[in-house]
Amino acid sequence: MLVGLLAIAWGIVTLRTGWILPMARRHVTRPQLHGLGALATGASPLIQGLFYFRILPSPSWEVRFFGGNALLFIGLLLIATSQLLPPRRSPDHTHPSGV
Repeated sequence: MLVGLLAIAWGIVTLRTGWILPMARRHVTRPQLHGLGALATGASPLIQGLFYFRILPSPSWEVRFFGGNALLFIGLLLIATSQLLPPRRSPDHTHPSGV
């Protein structure tokens, strides 16, 4: 659950400020996607821990398994997408040729 809370905190900081951890800063071109991916990735172990310690009423094992894996997979896809997409062009930058 601690890893989930850390990932969620990291995602919130990234969404609010655009700050990325130094080890990933060079590769990330879309910080908002990266923050959403961190939130989804952190939600998976946090929810699993809440079910395990019976803080939340536990659904069937299939729902826990497939739901947790779906959240984790979606988060990892968002993080990968944030690194693979080209950077956005800012509307206030002009074309180099001045056109």
